[in-house]
Amino acid sequence: MPKMKTKSSAKKRFKITGTGKVKAAAAGKQHGMIKRSNKFIRDARGTMVLSGPDTKLVKKFLPNSL
Repeated sequence: MPKMKTKSSAKKRFKITGTGKVKAAAAGKQHGMIKRSNKFIRDARGTMVLSGPDTKLVKKFLPNSL
């Protein structure tokens, strides 16, 4: 039986916490900050924990990090 492979794009974008939650950077901050509000830029700073359905999807891409 072959080994399960990790999706390279997922391992670059997500981290699994010790309790099994998934951390990710905020979306929409790569470019175009002039048209974004200061509130959006402030709220999108740092990382955030993904919701349940998104966590389930990401964990499918990262089988070795469970």
